[in-house]
Amino acid sequence: MTRITVAGAAGRMGNAIIRAIMHDGGGALVAGLEAPGHRSAGKSLAEVCGVADAPGLVFDDIAQAMAQSDVLIDFTSPTASIANLGWCAEAGKACVIGTTGLDLSHDQILRALAAKTPVVFAPNMSVGMNLMFKLVGQIAQVLGPNYALEVMEAHHDQKKDAPSGTAVRLLKELCAARGWDYDAVCQHGRCGMVGARPQDQIGVAVIRGGDIVGDHTVFFIGQGERIELTHRAHSRDTFAGGAVRAALWLHGKPAGLYDMQDVLGLK
Repeated sequence: MTRITVAGAAGRMGNAIIRAIMHDGGGALVAGLEAPGHRSAGKSLAEVCGVADAPGLVFDDIAQAMAQSDVLIDFTSPTASIANLGWCAEAGKACVIGTTGLDLSHDQILRALAAKTPVVFAPNMSVGMNLMFKLVGQIAQVLGPNYALEVMEAHHDQKKDAPSGTAVRLLKELCAARGWDYDAVCQHGRCGMVGARPQDQIGVAVIRGGDIVGDHTVFFIGQGERIELTHRAHSRDTFAGGAVRAALWLHGKPAGLYDMQDVLGLK
């Protein structure tokens, strides 16, 4: 059975992942991990996440948290995730990362570390969203250049990065389908006398407010018709379930960088 440690165990996403492991039955919850000095360190996972039968403790030291574990699931912050992956790579432990907001330098380090240990990295672990990643490029190719492409995403008011990592992935899938350069064609917001819309452009709109878990819509807009492909996450449980599925799939795989397309057999 795959033994799993959850980073950011005291947070909302960490709690959701812990519940998913307990309910899935395919993996064994071993421990939680938090930042050094965190108030939850030393407490039981049952107390921290509110699941009465959750085994194990929360540690603020990754070596202790991973001592009996095969895979780390990490939805924390870019800096913390890369540091945790560095430890996993040296210790030969697998790692599932769902953290968003990683910049180019983080991405380069992640790729280098994945040469030492198996890693699943995906901006969105939802099974439905990963099907959408697959579909948007196919739709863009079939419809052709006469259909304008627009992307809109909405999240809660505490989300730090914009656009979301999921929106960026959608944009990159669309750009790949059209043969466009992401930085050259993505228009992040419009204001003032912007003129007529260029054909080789993707508009990006970002909404923040309340407790929106995550909404993403891709618009394919033609003359006389439009297609809207939308994914709405109703709770963090959808991401947590996908992360656990990724951890179970990853255990025993050779070193390398994988994503949810690999996990779901969509490649």
